[in-house]
Amino acid sequence: MKRIATLGPATFSEESVQYYFGTEQYEYLPFKGIDEVFGATVNGTADYGVIPIENTLEGSVRNHLDTIVHEVDLPIQAEWLYPIRMNLLGLTASSAEESGAGGDPDRPYAGIRKVLTHHAAPAQCSVFLKTHLPHAQVDIVSSTAEGARLVREYGDPSIAAISPLAPAKLYGLNVLAPDIQDHDANVTRFIMIGREPIALTNREGLPKTTILVQLAEDFPGALHQVLAAFAWRRINLTRIESRPTRKKLGSYYFYIEVEGSLDSVLIPAALEEIRAIGCQVRLLGSYSSYTFEASTVRSKA
Repeated sequence: MKRIATLGPATFSEESVQYYFGTEQYEYLPFKGIDEVFGATVNGTADYGVIPIENTLEGSVRNHLDTIVHEVDLPIQAEWLYPIRMNLLGLTASSAEESGAGGDPDRPYAGIRKVLTHHAAPAQCSVFLKTHLPHAQVDIVSSTAEGARLVREYGDPSIAAISPLAPAKLYGLNVLAPDIQDHDANVTRFIMIGREPIALTNREGLPKTTILVQLAEDFPGALHQVLAAFAWRRINLTRIESRPTRKKLGSYYFYIEVEGSLDSVLIPAALEEIRAIGCQVRLLGSYSSYTFEASTVRSKA
């Protein structure tokens, strides 16, 4: 049985990968921090690791991209999209009442003075936080689910967590406010890294390829030439993002995602053309990209 490392337990990462890959054929290994997920995948404790890399509201998770670029040499084997629904979780109503912090029953979060959550969550819930909890201190923890666990551990009704729904059941917490994300179309893109290919048999994915390009410094207009290599072949770019090489100021990699597989003739030919003008090209993965069916997702998040 293959092992999949993920932030967890009861995180969006864990929920999303189980939605696509199920729970019967894979063993899921929960870790508190994303560095541990990377480490477990690199050292072989897990066969695959699940990494969130982009969100509709927040954009790229740049520290995760930089880890893939600079520290981890494992290819992307799959990608998927998953809807994210944030919730404010706190102590059960009975616990709050016993502590004398029941507050306004119409606004059960009125007495919250501190919110625990993952660093990606506040930007996705900024309107709710500014409107309803403007004076609350936001403390960053390793995952949304870890924030919920700490709320239970501290036992303080004035502390809440922005989290999926699953930790509410796991840790005996109340949903103080559901669906507090700024927009309903809040979606996160996850990738799976690992040494061996992996694919779903019950769902058709779209072929994608991700590369890393470092421009030739002595070739004026090199980026234009790189883009032209895809354009005249009518290869669609779905994403391009610059990241520093960390070698010197003003030196960048370009993280590029394109539609299509290396099995086609066009993409390998485009990569050879890019190399021919003196650019360095590193393949980060050629894989299937999956999307969710809204009617089948009953998010625990």
